[in-house]
Amino acid sequence: MEKEFLGNIVIVPLRGMEKMAEQIVNYLFEIANVTTAKIITPDLPRFNTGDAKAVLAESVRGKDVYLLMDVGNYACTYSMHGITNHMSPDEHYQDLIRVISAIGGKAARINVISPMLYAARQDRRILRESLDCAVALQNLYSIGVENIMAFDVHDDRVSNAVPFMGFDKLMPTYQTIKAICHDFPDVVFDEENMVMISPDFGGMGRNYIYSNELGLDLGVFYKRRSMTDFVDGHYAVQVHKYIGPDVRGKDVLIVDDIIASGDTILDVVVKIKEMGARRIFVAATFGLFTAGTAKFDRSYETGELDAIFVTNASYRSDEVVAAPWYREVNIVKYTAYYIYSVNTGCSIAQLLDPHRRIHDLVHKEKILVKNS
Repeated sequence: MEKEFLGNIVIVPLRGMEKMAEQIVNYLFEIANVTTAKIITPDLPRFNTGDAKAVLAESVRGKDVYLLMDVGNYACTYSMHGITNHMSPDEHYQDLIRVISAIGGKAARINVISPMLYAARQDRRILRESLDCAVALQNLYSIGVENIMAFDVHDDRVSNAVPFMGFDKLMPTYQTIKAICHDFPDVVFDEENMVMISPDFGGMGRNYIYSNELGLDLGVFYKRRSMTDFVDGHYAVQVHKYIGPDVRGKDVLIVDDIIASGDTILDVVVKIKEMGARRIFVAATFGLFTAGTAKFDRSYETGELDAIFVTNASYRSDEVVAAPWYREVNIVKYTAYYIYSVNTGCSIAQLLDPHRRIHDLVHKEKILVKNS
C-alpha cells in the first residue's frame, strides 16, 4: 500500500549545491508538475577562528526536507586566522550536522542526498583502522535522518550499520550509456565490437551490470596490493595484469566509481591500447582528478584515450570540464525522480533497475547505426 503524500518538498542545498537544487526544482515541475517544491538555502557563516554555525531563515516545520551535500567540493572556501582554506569532506559533513541541528526536529522527515557518500572509501577495517562511514551513518540516524541516498557507493554493505534507516544506492548506468550514444553515435554495443573491462576485481560488480545489460564480454585487471605499504592515500599496487577476452580491433569501455589521481586507470588504458584496442572509453561516477589533468591530456593527445564520461554528481573543476576528453553525464533529473518517488511513497524499483530503458535505448541506437 502506497504511503500518503508526506508534506511539501523543501530542498536545502549545502555549500556548492545551490545550482543542483534549482535544477531539481525545475525537473520536479517538468516530470510531475510539482509546484510546491521550495528551496531554503541555509546560512553557514564561519568565525575567524574557523568555528561555524548554521542558520535557517525560514521554518521547515511539517515539511519533507531533502538536504543536498557534496563532500567532494573542495572549491568551497572559508577564512581562518586570515588564511583561506578549502573545505574538506569532514567540513562538509559537519555542516550537514549543523543544518540538521538548526532544523531542530521540526521537519516531518529529514532525507539526505549525498551523491558521493561521506567516508565511503573507508567502509571496512583492515588491521587497526577506523570505520568512518559506518560511524557517520549511525550518527545521522541518531539525530533524526530517515533516508539517505548516494550514487555508486563503494560497498553498499556499509548500510548494515543502520538497518532501521532508509539507504538507497543509485547507479548512473542508463545515464552513462545514453551519454555515450549521444557523443559517439557510431558506437555498437555487441560482442563483435566492444569489450567491458573492470580496472580491478573490486569494480567487477559495477562492470558486470554494464556487460550484462549490453551483452558484452567482460575482462578484468588483476591488481594485488600491499597490505602494509600505504602510499599517497592508498595501499601500493604490487601486481597489475589483464585477464579476459581479446580486445584487438574492438572498442573498450572501462567503468569505475572514482577517478582520483587516475594512475590506475591510465595504466589500464596504456595496456589495453598496446593490446590493439580500437577506441577506449572510460566512465566514472566521480571525477576528482586530484593530480590535475595533464596526464589525461597527454593520453588523449597520443590517441590512447578517446573520452572520459563523468557525472555531475560532484564538483568538477573548470580545468576538467574544459578538457577535450571530458564528457558530462547528467544525473540531476534522475535525482529529481528519486525525490519525487520518496516524497509520494512510490516504489523506486524502476529507478534502481532501468533495464527496460537501457534495452530500448541500445536497440534504438543499433537501428540508427544500421540504417546510417
